[in-house]
Amino acid sequence: MLPASRDSGPAATAQQLGAADAEGVWEAPEHYSLAATCFPLQRGDGDPTFAPHPGGLWTAFRTPQGTVSLLLTHHRDELRARAWGEGAAHAVASAPDLLGLSDDWSAFDEGPFQESLPPLVREARRRNPGTRAPATGRVVDALVPTILEQKVTTFEARRAYRYLLRRFGSSAPGAGRVAPSALTLAPSSAEWLRVPSWEWHRAGVGPQRSATVLRALRSASGLERLGMKSAAEAAAGLQSIPGIGVWTAAEVTQRTHADPDSVAVGDFHLAKFVGFALTGERTDDAGMLRLLEPWRGQRQRVVRMLYSAGVNAPRFGPRMTIQDHRGH
Repeated sequence: MLPASRDSGPAATAQQLGAADAEGVWEAPEHYSLAATCFPLQRGDGDPTFAPHPGGLWTAFRTPQGTVSLLLTHHRDELRARAWGEGAAHAVASAPDLLGLSDDWSAFDEGPFQESLPPLVREARRRNPGTRAPATGRVVDALVPTILEQKVTTFEARRAYRYLLRRFGSSAPGAGRVAPSALTLAPSSAEWLRVPSWEWHRAGVGPQRSATVLRALRSASGLERLGMKSAAEAAAGLQSIPGIGVWTAAEVTQRTHADPDSVAVGDFHLAKFVGFALTGERTDDAGMLRLLEPWRGQRQRVVRMLYSAGVNAPRFGPRMTIQDHRGH
């Protein structure tokens, strides 16, 4: 960790907010991108648990010590985390993982492995040398919106998540004072469990998905312990809950553990995309896994680089229909 220092630019703008409850500063890796690193954590532009800031972003969440509003900024070679709330010290201590500073791509970038990759993937990595994956350790925060995304369009899921957070979330520490007034904390596990059935319905969340959320959160303490286990153990623990399969577990551990190997089997588009990117032809989940098998241990990194390569796969078959049950 670097000593905190006064400087100009976005970091100086952050200092105008006054003393934080906790603060940390780290050296930014070469080519680092804060926006790209944190992008997978944000559920669309309207996610109220995030807010923009010059040179960085705000986010709010719960820690074992309490709630926190966290401001992350990137200026030149410096990454800064400033936190307000009871959970401030915990949030700053875990910020390196959140910032992707613990995400080690050296095995992916080493000669023999790198040479085994398709040229498309090697070129994407060359163009994106600073790509990092965040690790939050916060299983509930990742799991609830992921369950909402099961078997529906991204648009539907994010609309539902925003509705539920506006209705049952709470103001982040310092909101309207040091943090943006609209910055929101997602409900706690206990608060999610108290959401009435008709509110799930108004949000457009069907009974199967809402039941899965409630079933999972009845063992919330066990869920959070999964954040301290390995990605494989966490995925296995999640899949022991009825209604949570490989796809949901993979989507969660990619965010909670920066899992370099988890592949979202069962995704509506992923297998077709990977097949087209690597062979020019569509494939199914089994075919995708066969194609990715040579890079086991790094398969999610390969998938991420395929997306970074800008492959424009054709649309395969009908699009998933957007449904709206709110008025029924």
